[in-house]
Amino acid sequence: MVERKNAMPHPIDVHVGLRMREARAAKGLSQEKLANKLGISFQQVQKYEKGANRIGSSRLWSIAQALDVPVSFFFEEMERGVKERGTELLPPRTIHLAKQIDSIENDDIRNQVLNLIKVCAGND
Repeated sequence: MVERKNAMPHPIDVHVGLRMREARAAKGLSQEKLANKLGISFQQVQKYEKGANRIGSSRLWSIAQALDVPVSFFFEEMERGVKERGTELLPPRTIHLAKQIDSIENDDIRNQVLNLIKVCAGND
């Protein structure tokens, strides 16, 4: 196992965090409401969702129970989300692109970027 000394979160932690955020949003829960259900701070939920803090197995079990999803939900599509190259795991380009698009504050510009991507992909 390669030790990660830099501040970058591990790609698997990022993937699990994103799946946690998806499940929370699908249930219509705020980070604060989920945190209250789990007995933790909403800041901890934020760190989990960003992949900045790893989620232990017992905590993941509790999160799955609170969100009414199986634990396996957090690992679905991981093969597509994380590509393995030797012992180094690379974060998915799709997640990075989505974060970049989501960070565009101007709705018109964000929609233009999305439309450009659709046209380039032949999905117009």
